[in-house]
Amino acid sequence: MSNENKTIHEFELNLICDFFSNMERQGPGSPEVTLKALSFIDNLTDKSFIADIGCGTGGQTMVLAQYIQGRITGLDFLPGFINIFNRNTRQLGLQDRVEGIVGSMDELPFQNEELDLIWSEGAIYNIGFERGLNEWRKYLKTGGYIAVSESSWFTDERPAEINDFWMNAYPEIDTIPNQVAKIHKAGYLPVATFILPENCWTEHYFALKIPAQEIFLNKYAGNKIAEEFNELQSIEVELYRKYKEFYGYVFFIAKKIKQ
Repeated sequence: MSNENKTIHEFELNLICDFFSNMERQGPGSPEVTLKALSFIDNLTDKSFIADIGCGTGGQTMVLAQYIQGRITGLDFLPGFINIFNRNTRQLGLQDRVEGIVGSMDELPFQNEELDLIWSEGAIYNIGFERGLNEWRKYLKTGGYIAVSESSWFTDERPAEINDFWMNAYPEIDTIPNQVAKIHKAGYLPVATFILPENCWTEHYFALKIPAQEIFLNKYAGNKIAEEFNELQSIEVELYRKYKEFYGYVFFIAKKIKQ
């Protein structure tokens, strides 16, 4: 299998964790975008309970915690990420109300209608956009919000190279109108949708990958699997620069309604 059609999911989890542990964010985003998405959400108080699902090391969680007074639980299935997450909460003095736990988004450790807000930046793809919307809904109170960023097509048609790349990496990628329709079908009122600006990729993600790649290659010098994984990161950068008008990340904010 060539690097061109190998996906990130086919590499060892410890390699993935080790690489992305050296980055504040594990996907495209920025503090400004996190706060923009948060601005569409109301009725949060110091009694609110928020879950950040697929939180990674918590780059976006720490931003949320400085603007939300409620309790936040970050969940990720990689213990290495959670160790960094909880170290960050202690450094920021947030450990009394922000906690990272190891867990699976397939089976969330929350009670039905316990959450006021479900947050997930660049992570819902791990379970699938439509499945996540449907399965996570029961944990939200009626009137509670879900806010997720997800890779999406900007056009109905695109060049074969980028289409094939995404069909191999994540076949569920869809257009923005189709994603909004899925949100409505799952029992939510779509509240806001916006495309993440280009700097979320270039400044807050790709630029941070350069030092991460250097650290990673030095640690795993001579490791062919690590070298393949590192090359895949470079391919992702090149494809985005070439085809960014056809796809990107989109934030979707929605409110749970009665059915």
